[in-house]
Amino acid sequence: MATITLKDIPEALLVRIQTAALRERRSVDQEAVVLIEGGLAARETAEERSQRQMAAWRELAGGWASDVSFEHEVAAIYAARTSGRDCEL
Repeated sequence: MATITLKDIPEALLVRIQTAALRERRSVDQEAVVLIEGGLAARETAEERSQRQMAAWRELAGGWASDVSFEHEVAAIYAARTSGRDCEL
């Protein structure tokens, strides 16, 4: 994993990061990574978000048997059930 060094961090900002790290039970380094990731994600444009979502949908495509009707699926589930044990009600 890569390493970066941040210089000239304002003291007030460092205190805020340390406070957040304590609250979230993370190290200062882990908290800084989480904050950087969150900041970059917030800058993601609508187009980038759309492209990422489309890529995810393409990856999932074909994962469902869409040629089988819902009623057929339900019937298959009930047909596969066992009767269970006998009991008096």
